[in-house]
Amino acid sequence: MKRSIDLVIAVAAFIILFPFFIILWAAIVVKLGAPAFFIQERAGLHGTPFMLYKFRTMTSEKDDEGNLLPDEERMTRFGHMLRSLSLDELPQLINIIKGDMSLIGPRPLLSEYLPFYTKEQMKRHQVRPGMTGWAQVNGRNQLSWEQKFELDVWYVKHRNLLIDLKIIWLTVLRVAGRDGICQEGYATVEKFTRAGNEVAK
Repeated sequence: MKRSIDLVIAVAAFIILFPFFIILWAAIVVKLGAPAFFIQERAGLHGTPFMLYKFRTMTSEKDDEGNLLPDEERMTRFGHMLRSLSLDELPQLINIIKGDMSLIGPRPLLSEYLPFYTKEQMKRHQVRPGMTGWAQVNGRNQLSWEQKFELDVWYVKHRNLLIDLKIIWLTVLRVAGRDGICQEGYATVEKFTRAGNEVAK
């Protein structure tokens, strides 16, 4: 039933928001340059990789050696606004329609993190990743990685329709309040590493 609900809502939202998608795409090209989309491999259901779609929020500026500059140097005021309103997440409606994601679930993370998880943390991949989830409405990027994974696994073990509805409502409040957009000291969030997980344990 959850997949059917995801599909109906995602298709309806994509059709309704399509003119806004075009406007936002054009604004990103003007403000940040082409391409407007950020596409990256993430780990999905059972750890299966898929390509995640987002609107780009950073420039592509590089140093003299051809390496991308740090996130905080490439994040513009316009990009920060997109992130604070979660507008950069809208293309993930396509991922939901394709079946890569759900509306509600643990956020999809980089596939390169898979070898770093504990056995308990890997349980977050027993469901499709979501556009929003239990960790996102309980601190988002202000949480430590350990806290995020604990909340993700809690959702997997307790998920039901009422919890999903609660997450949707809390997501609206969090976006309106622009809470937990970035981790302190970072333009986005600190990268997860095996060493960080070992410290957490």
